[in-house]
Amino acid sequence: MQRRRSTPAGLWALRWALTCAIGAIAVGALVAVHVFLLPSAAVPDAFKLTKASPPPPLLFLLFSFPFIAFVFLRIQDQREVGYRRKASELSWTQEIAPPQLAKLKISTQKVGSMREGDSGFEKLWKPPSNRYFVPCVAPSSSYLPPTRSRGYLLVHANGGLNQMRAGICDMVAVARLINATLVIPQLDKRSFWQDSSNFSDVFDEEHFIRTLANDVKIVKKLPKELMTTAKAVIHFRSWSGLDYYQDEISRKWDNYQVIKAAKSDSRLANNNLPSDIQKLRCRAFYEALKFSPQIEALGKLLVERMRSYGRYITLHLRYEKDMLAFSGCTYGLTPAESDELARIRENISYWKVKEIDSQEQRDKGYCPLTPKEVGIFLSSLGYPSNTPIYIAAGAIYGGDSHLADLHSRFPILLSKEKLASAEELGPFKDYASQMAALDYIVSVESDVFIPSYSGNMARAVEGHRRFLGHQKTINPDRKALVHLFDMINQGSLKEGKKLSNIITEIHRRRRGSARKRKGPIPGTKGIERFRSEEVFYENPLPDCLCQQQP
Repeated sequence: MQRRRSTPAGLWALRWALTCAIGAIAVGALVAVHVFLLPSAAVPDAFKLTKASPPPPLLFLLFSFPFIAFVFLRIQDQREVGYRRKASELSWTQEIAPPQLAKLKISTQKVGSMREGDSGFEKLWKPPSNRYFVPCVAPSSSYLPPTRSRGYLLVHANGGLNQMRAGICDMVAVARLINATLVIPQLDKRSFWQDSSNFSDVFDEEHFIRTLANDVKIVKKLPKELMTTAKAVIHFRSWSGLDYYQDEISRKWDNYQVIKAAKSDSRLANNNLPSDIQKLRCRAFYEALKFSPQIEALGKLLVERMRSYGRYITLHLRYEKDMLAFSGCTYGLTPAESDELARIRENISYWKVKEIDSQEQRDKGYCPLTPKEVGIFLSSLGYPSNTPIYIAAGAIYGGDSHLADLHSRFPILLSKEKLASAEELGPFKDYASQMAALDYIVSVESDVFIPSYSGNMARAVEGHRRFLGHQKTINPDRKALVHLFDMINQGSLKEGKKLSNIITEIHRRRRGSARKRKGPIPGTKGIERFRSEEVFYENPLPDCLCQQQP
């Protein structure tokens, strides 16, 4: 229930005066009626009018004024009700959202109107040219429905949310290539995050099956009669092409009815696959693999709440414990924090590299930007301090102590934990994949997306934003930025116009404009050649985007 807005004191005074006036007029009207309209016998001689004295014109006004006053008061009531209703449209921050969000005043947060007409400010939010590229994922005329299945493909998706999403979509394509019936994949429950979510907890299972019905046959479970049958458990070769699956893997059907993919990530080549297979990967990723209804609903609500602040940036701040431990990046941390991360890395068996030179990692641009560095970066690009920023991340390592510098520059730092109440987040908070899905939705919908590190989520979001029309995505050049930040720390460079011009120029071509997917780095060979390619889901051009005539 909404609170009733208090009526201004001036309006109460006006009402009081009108009420008194109406009362006085009503008394006068009664006297007039008594004098002019009652039978003459009932009126004392002193009050009788002569025949030469007609009823004065004021009598009409005496009768009509109460009605006019009543109408006036009703109009005032309607205006106040309208004002209350209009105010209530913005009052969700006080009534629905959690208390920490209600403390912020929306009137001081609206960015879009603060510098209206400033071309430089508008340029900060302007998306890059899409060069008239639009999604085109429909299959060709020669594409046929799935043929008779030769067996079942079981998939164990591994990694975090977006690593699993990419792997699942690749396995859809693999199932098509080897004429398999795909069993709904199992999500990774043994990773660092220990997430027990099932496929239907994170994704809309029915939508997934229905959307891909003309591509691959999909079932929820393996038939009972095949539960105990021998299975071919295979670690598919990384970045494999058509020949590998249609020749080497398809031969397994001669001896097995069930093939199990032990891992799903990076098992399919980024390039040099048939056009219809590439389009199928896009249909699976951008259309079929939709989040579950409950995740979609809360994700859209978070977007609406961010929109109430005006245009906003989503910052994928990859400064969580697992990221720092895995990468060995300890710049800006205390010795105790560095030691804790080293112990984590040592105790996780499937993280193969244990000894890491943190400074070398940073110099090469392999470390995520720190919150402080992100603040300098955003300020240098020209974003004002009242810019709303959504932090898409898990728990930031070190909490508020490491966020202090960023928060001092950009005080409107928001997150799903601040935008949603504890009750709203309750069903998702213990499941890392579901919480990451909420961040994904807000990231894709933001006006600007900036990742502090080029991990799986950053690549997936950037590719999705390209697919939806090349929305603005600023990809920091971490190697170049670290050099500049070190100069600031050494005192040879100061924040200001010079730094701003340098950073702006470095990132002039790193804003998500339309371009073809990058191939391998020249001179690389073997597995490193494939590893150096731009990931398929990071940039769906040219396979899934077609250029229209302007």
